Amino acid sequence: MKGSISGKTMICGIIGDPIEHTMSPIMHNAAFKILELDYVYVPFRVQSMELRKAIEGIRGLNLRGVNVTIPHKVAVMKLLDKIDPLAEKIGAVNTIVNDGGILTGYNTDATGFLQTLHDRNLEVADKNVALLGAGGAARALGNILAQKRARLTILNRKQGLTRAEELAHRLSLSYKADVKAVELTDGNLKKAINGADLLVNATSLGMSPENDQTPVTADLLRANLMVFDIIYNPLPTRLLREAKAAGAKTIDGLEMLVRQGAAAFEIWTAKKPPVDVMRQSVLSLLQKNEK
Repeated sequence: MKGSISGKTMICGIIGDPIEHTMSPIMHNAAFKILELDYVYVPFRVQSMELRKAIEGIRGLNLRGVNVTIPHKVAVMKLLDKIDPLAEKIGAVNTIVNDGGILTGYNTDATGFLQTLHDRNLEVADKNVALLGAGGAARALGNILAQKRARLTILNRKQGLTRAEELAHRLSLSYKADVKAVELTDGNLKKAINGADLLVNATSLGMSPENDQTPVTADLLRANLMVFDIIYNPLPTRLLREAKAAGAKTIDGLEMLVRQGAAAFEIWTAKKPPVDVMRQSVLSLLQKNEK
């Protein structure tokens, strides 16, 4: 933020439910401040039944743009004027920009995930990957994994199995990839993890304030497994703590958060994002919350 808020201040934000856990405001406001941009970023709790009104509010209040988080990444698409080709292919939107009342949806989750893999020189081609979830984040990650020729098993709860099957079918056709969907049961989870090189949690299980939850019991984790949990609050999650205790290599959700946020920042401002500042702002808040 550039000094005090005025009538010229551009407003960005994030919509979701729940929203109390979000670190995006501290990250983006730190970036605005360091670049002396007259922007401010605020959170908005939006329930599913109010999503249409919220999207109209972006136009009516002339917000510059918003991030979109759980549970709106898929449902929001039909309410926008334009969809970026990548977001269209993924079938989920996590960033909206408002250009004179025209709302365009993007997906920077995919960008953030891919950059995180690159930063760690992690190659997934011909690797077996177990992906938990079939929501908006899982769609983005699944597209990247299928595009990079991973052999992918998508596991989702019974009530969401149809959604997982639709995602697997789409990925198989789009990338001619080896993708299957199965119900998230104890037996299927054990089988998938036993054969996996990489386990990715794209569900909200274990997210603050439910820090004691985990999508995978500790007995299924092992030393020759890479575990990537996209949750960044708490840091680390129970899943990652238990994975590390089992000798597995782990990746937390912080870098993906920062990288997807940086991509959204650039869409809204047309400025190069201060990635290091954004990362440090989140780390500092997480460390403060631990005390």
